[in-house]
Amino acid sequence: MTQLSLPGALVSVQWLAERLDHPDLVVLDAGVGAHRNAGLAIPGARHFDIDGAMSDHDDPRPHTMPGVEQFTREIRALGVGDRSTVVVYDGAGIYSSARAWWMLKAMGFDRVAVLDGGLPAWTAAGHGLRPVEPTPAEGDFTASPREGMLVDSAAVTAALADGAAAVLDARTRERFAGLVEEPRPGLRRGHMPGAGNLPFGDLQKDGLMLPAAELRERFAEVAGDRRRLLFSCGSGVTACVLALGAELAGYRDLAVYDGSWSEWGMPSELPVVAGPADGPAGAATGTGTDADAVAADPAGRG
Repeated sequence: MTQLSLPGALVSVQWLAERLDHPDLVVLDAGVGAHRNAGLAIPGARHFDIDGAMSDHDDPRPHTMPGVEQFTREIRALGVGDRSTVVVYDGAGIYSSARAWWMLKAMGFDRVAVLDGGLPAWTAAGHGLRPVEPTPAEGDFTASPREGMLVDSAAVTAALADGAAAVLDARTRERFAGLVEEPRPGLRRGHMPGAGNLPFGDLQKDGLMLPAAELRERFAEVAGDRRRLLFSCGSGVTACVLALGAELAGYRDLAVYDGSWSEWGMPSELPVVAGPADGPAGAATGTGTDADAVAADPAGRG
């Protein structure tokens, strides 16, 4: 059988439903917290556990990318092989699924896409769910890590000082401006000086990603004509929604700050300011609202 190919970084419910029985297809449920539909899933789906095995728990920061050995072991256990085509989804629409997509890409795997609208779109289209079944066989996934897709605070500091780069924060406007307490205890309120604010909900409408032209408008509002974009959020999860939107919009020089505010917001010498963004970044507008982000993650962790 011909190897299954993807139309891009995003696939529709119809595309997935028509190919659900393809032998190369692996469907991964990357739901977290209240948006993990425990016990039931899209038929054949396996759980990509971002809160569990798919994070480095030796690192005190939440959701830190695991090392190559751990990632390889865990992704093989989900049946992913070098020939696989992977579709990831979550129970919120598009939230933590983008994190799984970015992690796989950072490990050198390109045949991966996000299900547009996630589980809500799947069930709204009349498709059923089944109990989660054991993985039929271990995969032969081979990691080829890519430098620069996941970056540290030093890289973000350099980007903030670089006029050709933009650092965009996916948190809600209230959190970015320091108007509310952070959901994780001990973190400072506010944002990185010079960062722009683009709440991840601004890239979606009714749980679906906006068309490419509208995504380009959203990014232009906060980044101007800059083409190198770095993304941050609460813990490196919803920053990946911005990475997904940017790729769909045609940007290619992208990176995610793995520590995100869980690291930058800790008491330290890393600078923090409060209030709205300065300059073009302060123009962030759109159809999404802070309520969209809260609905996706009631705990506000992303």
